[in-house]
Amino acid sequence: MNILIIGDIFGECGLNYASLVMREIKQDNSIDLCIANAENVSGGNGMSFADYNTLCDIGIDGFTMGNHTFGRKDIIKIFENESNVIRPLNYPAGTPGCGSMILHSKGKKVGIINIMGRVNLLNIDCPFRAAEAEIERLREKTDFILVDFHAEATSEKIAMGYYLDGKAACVYGTHTHVQTADETILPKGTAYITDIGMTGAIHSVLGVSKDIIIERFLTSLPQKFEHANGKAKLCGIILTIDESTNKCTAIKRLRHT
Repeated sequence: MNILIIGDIFGECGLNYASLVMREIKQDNSIDLCIANAENVSGGNGMSFADYNTLCDIGIDGFTMGNHTFGRKDIIKIFENESNVIRPLNYPAGTPGCGSMILHSKGKKVGIINIMGRVNLLNIDCPFRAAEAEIERLREKTDFILVDFHAEATSEKIAMGYYLDGKAACVYGTHTHVQTADETILPKGTAYITDIGMTGAIHSVLGVSKDIIIERFLTSLPQKFEHANGKAKLCGIILTIDESTNKCTAIKRLRHT
């Protein structure tokens, strides 16, 4: 079983490029299930209903979010009406949305957990304890579990990988938009990568117009962020799951330009 996981789709450029290449990528890699982080898809901040529908139409089966989850008011209605979009599990109790979901592919029940780090992000509940408790809750309902850890600090992400080693099939990082080259299978069998990267403009600063960010660094003055356009890339990973053991046997970086 092959699972494609797409890194943060950023703005119109990322959406358009994903729409252009998804069919090719899925066919070339015999993809059975596709998941994407979509917290930046609508102008770099949140996800609109229109963009959600577009992403579903191009063949993405499920969506995780992050610190920009509530950047668009549409997300509340999406949470109310759709079951394939989740936000970080460790938001406070009572926050709209769910932190996990179960997707179905090739007769398998695939648990997806979205969790968010606390280093340089929001002061929310402990991601380590929240993730572990949710894995225990989903264990009897699923064949295997994947964890999107949306976090800033590489140390926090690596620590989470080892903390969940042997408990999840894969722990992968999102949020920093730069694909890392440390994909591996950890000692107890969990596939891990610190960040799967971004889908959007190549000549940008994390998806934002480079001139705007340079000006901000030069002047320290506030700038209105605008998503970049031009030549694009799609970054992510492809997981190979052994259907007899439900273990991840391979994790491969993907960078399509």
